[in-house]
Amino acid sequence: MKHFSEISLTAERVVDAAESLVQQHGYNGFSYDDVAQLVGIKKPSIHHHFPKKGELVAVVAQRYTHRFREELLSIEGQHAKAPDRLTAYAALFERTFAKDRRLCVCGMLGAESDSLPDAVVSEVERFFKVNLDWLTLVVADGQRAALITSNSTPEALAEAFLCSLEGSMMVGRGMRTARGPAEVADTFLSTVLT
Repeated sequence: MKHFSEISLTAERVVDAAESLVQQHGYNGFSYDDVAQLVGIKKPSIHHHFPKKGELVAVVAQRYTHRFREELLSIEGQHAKAPDRLTAYAALFERTFAKDRRLCVCGMLGAESDSLPDAVVSEVERFFKVNLDWLTLVVADGQRAALITSNSTPEALAEAFLCSLEGSMMVGRGMRTARGPAEVADTFLSTVLT
């Protein structure tokens, strides 16, 4: 599989288009024709860079995870306390959802994981592992500092928080409501913060 950092500028434009399409329609909801139309190139050019759709979407998920990891590092640098870090984390989901109710790339792909190529599933799993590991550390820090009060383990709270954010995007889109990840995060955090 290609690494996103090694692709050409044209291939990067293809990845950009595919990312947008995944967020709007999922893996099974777009074709190379859709990508070609968005990028303004012919379909054989896409096949030159990514012979299979699974390879393209694996690179999309790989790059998305890398960018998300960079955002997590930025949050750590800007916020010292767990509640502030969790609020900033929720803002990442809110920012995505605010763009025409787009969903998280890996949340959307996770919903389709039973029908995805193994390379894509592996990248989706990596995204969730990176996020759950980070959230678990943040929650544990918050519990040690007595800023988060809950009888639940850090792992359980981390998973519940991530699921509430991913779920808020799906439900928000499905119900066409303005309530998004930030509001859901505020509700969730109000139940566990001191």
